[in-house]
Parts: sequence; C-alpha cells; structure tokens
Amino acid sequence: MSNDLSLAQNHAFQLARTLMVPVTFFRSGDGFGVLPSVELEDDEVETLIEYDPFNIGPAH
Repeated sequence: MSNDLSLAQNHAFQLARTLMVPVTFFRSGDGFGVLPSVELEDDEVETLIEYDPFNIGPAH
C-alpha cells in the first residue's frame, strides 16, 4: 500500500500494462492499493479507478 496518490496511480497503470489485465486502483483506510480486478469483490474496498491495458486511459 502507498500513501502517495500519484505514485500509486502510476504503479497501478504500469501493473495493468505489465500483466495485460484490468486492475483496480482503490483506497483502503489511509492508503492506496491495486489488485487485478477479477480478485476484488465490489464492496470490499473504495474503488477509485480501473485501468484496462486494452483501452488507453482509465475504464469507466
């Protein structure tokens, strides 16, 4: 987990591009994290954005 928003966003984007799977960037408590989207339940964390490596930019 990271407390630096811009660093965490950059790592989330890079992880999506490296793994070539959608990843979810989320907030949990005071920190930010990222996991492959298929590993998260919708109500587990506060989702901030999902990065899809097959779509340039965040998915909405």
